[in-house]
Amino acid sequence: MNAGLLLFAVVFWAAAWALNEWLVRLEPAGRTQARLIDLAVPVVFGVTLLVIWECIVRGFSIPSVLLPPPSMIASRIAASVPTLWADFRQTFLKAVLIGYALGCGAGFVVAILIDRSPFLQRGLLPLGNFFSALPIIGVAPIMVMWFGFDWPSKAAVVIVMTFFPILVNTVQGLAAASAMERDLMRTYAASYWQTLFKLRLPAAAPFIFNALKINSTLALIGAIVAEFFGTPIVGMGFRISTEVGRMNIDMVWAEIAVAALAGSVFYGVVALAERAVTFWHPSVRGG
Repeated sequence: MNAGLLLFAVVFWAAAWALNEWLVRLEPAGRTQARLIDLAVPVVFGVTLLVIWECIVRGFSIPSVLLPPPSMIASRIAASVPTLWADFRQTFLKAVLIGYALGCGAGFVVAILIDRSPFLQRGLLPLGNFFSALPIIGVAPIMVMWFGFDWPSKAAVVIVMTFFPILVNTVQGLAAASAMERDLMRTYAASYWQTLFKLRLPAAAPFIFNALKINSTLALIGAIVAEFFGTPIVGMGFRISTEVGRMNIDMVWAEIAVAALAGSVFYGVVALAERAVTFWHPSVRGG
């Protein structure tokens, strides 16, 4: 055991905690300074976690096969950029993005149809709860048998996972407009589609974007897990399952780091789109 490293970890944690406490108590002079503070706090927190992780692993001499230190993972990432890029392109740029677009688009269209048909609302929505509870490990092998080992089967899994969250949230959002607002549109002799585009869809936008943000992480998880059940010799899920068998745990963590970064960036892009579209909403104006 290296007591010096463990002591350094404690001191670094205390200093970072004090720095974050000071940052959150600052009174920003403007919007730019407020955004810089909002960015600095999670960065300091994340760096602190990495430093503590490094010190604990090396201080207690934990074998890298159990938990590699961040420095070892960073070295593996730097040495495996071509492999990681090929896996990222196969899993994220093909299966995730295509499945996400098709799943969310289909869920939105079906939600509009359900809104127009009380029969579909009573008959299809209960089935949505049933299908949304289906486990990935049960759906993925079926999709592989139907669509083959390449990325289309992974995209199909993503479609199944993202379809019902957007469906349920859109239907709920379309009902968010108050009766008084709908009556006002009727007094203006507005048609169904005018009411939909000018009142109900804007009111449903926060619900829809909540589903899109949830799906941004579900899509990546679904694609990676689906690759465990059959894939070409490329892909994040394939690499994780293969390298675990070879005991190359640093490569497994490198794939995990790339997946976490990709998922975070994807979520952030959707969140920025939400702020741009729903700038009028109190939750955005008050932020």
